[in-house]
Amino acid sequence: MDARFVGIADLVEVPSVAVVVDVMRAFTVAAWAFAQGAEKIVLAGSLDEALALKARHPDWVALKDGPPAPGFDAVNSPGLLRSADLGGRTVVQKTTAGTVGALAVKGASLVLCAGFVVAEATARLLRTRGSDRVTFVVTGEDGQADEDLACAQYIARRVDEAGTDAAEFLRRAAGSRAAAELAEGVRQGVHPDDVALCLELDRFPFAMVAALEGALMVLRPVSPRNRPAGQRELIGRRTSRHRRHVWRT
Repeated sequence: MDARFVGIADLVEVPSVAVVVDVMRAFTVAAWAFAQGAEKIVLAGSLDEALALKARHPDWVALKDGPPAPGFDAVNSPGLLRSADLGGRTVVQKTTAGTVGALAVKGASLVLCAGFVVAEATARLLRTRGSDRVTFVVTGEDGQADEDLACAQYIARRVDEAGTDAAEFLRRAAGSRAAAELAEGVRQGVHPDDVALCLELDRFPFAMVAALEGALMVLRPVSPRNRPAGQRELIGRRTSRHRRHVWRT
C-alpha cells in the first residue's frame, strides 16, 4: 500500500481514500460514544453549527473541546464520556483538529476516522477493500503531532504486516506533547484517565466511517468483514440497556 502522511493544511487535492487520525482525543471519544450506544456522530464545522444542530434536535448530544459551555452536553474527554448512556442517541461533535480533518476530505470515496483504540479494525478494513493508495491526515499540531503520526504509521504498517509490534508507536504517543498537556492539566475538560484511554490498543472491534448524508458529515461504526467493497449490512446488536447498530462492510 502506498501511504502518504499529511497535515490538514497540506491537502492540495481530495484523496480517494483518507484515514483521519486524532488520537488525543476526538476519535478516541467518538469510539467511546459508539461503545456507549450512540447511533451516529455528526461532525460539525463550527461551534455555531453544533449549537444550531442541537437547537433543531434537542435530543441530540452536543460535545466540544475544552471546558463545559452553555448549550453543550459533554466535553471531548473519553474518561468523562465512558459512563454516559448514549443508547440510540445522535452525537454532534466539534473539536479543534479531528472534525476539521474529516470535513477537509469529505469528498473522498472512503473516509475513515481513527485512533489507537480502533487501529486494527481500521487496518483490516483497508486490507479488505484492497486500498492501494491511502492518505493519512495527521490532524494535530499542523500535521506534526507525534501521537497522530505514530498511530497513522502503525495502521499503515498493519495493513501490509499484520504482526507489526505496536510498542514503539505507543511509546511515541505516550511521550507526545498532547499527552504531556493532558497529564499536566494544561488542557481543560480532561479526566485523569484520558491519556491511558487514548493509548488502549484495539479497545474496540469496529472501524469508523464518515460519509456525507445530505449536507451533514456523519460518522458511523463499521465492523470489517470479507465482503465485496462497497457492500454494507446494518446489524442491530442488543445490550441490556439499548440496541446498537453497527455497519458491516
